Amino acid sequence: MEQFHATTIVAVRRGENDVCIGGDGQVTMGETAVMKHFAKKVRKIYKNSVITGFAGSVSDAFTLTEKFEKKLEEHSGNLKRAAVALAQTWRSDRAMRRLEALMLAADKESMLLISGNGEVIEPDEGFIAIGSGGNFAYAAANALYKHTDMDAEEIVREALSIAASICVYTNGNISVEKL
Repeated sequence: MEQFHATTIVAVRRGENDVCIGGDGQVTMGETAVMKHFAKKVRKIYKNSVITGFAGSVSDAFTLTEKFEKKLEEHSGNLKRAAVALAQTWRSDRAMRRLEALMLAADKESMLLISGNGEVIEPDEGFIAIGSGGNFAYAAANALYKHTDMDAEEIVREALSIAASICVYTNGNISVEKL
């Protein structure tokens, strides 16, 4: 069975009202084949008040996003409560435990990484990145965040562009959502 890689996601919060998540468009099968160039891995959910981005197995990531949206509905849009509820379900449900995906989620107040290990992590800094090119994008976002006056969207786009120039699982077809 071939493994699909669904690539690089970056989230940046700059100040109170500048929140952005972006991702590249590449889906790779195995080590040698690009299957899709323009996948959209970032979207707004729950009345356009929450942005999510996923990395990992594509079908698992879609399943995770759907379940997270249901948890947001159950918790009236409270991002942290919905994320904890999702993580608890993810850890305890046999079928969900097999999901191989990570998710970044952000609203006006919080930015979180949600993992299949049941972890909900709020980054110390105003940026976070996941996926195959996540370390490259994280390093770029770190430098741009700390040493420029770029806004969140500019940092996301440039960090993804830098990751795409280094990581074979990341391309320059970037999609961005902003609150």
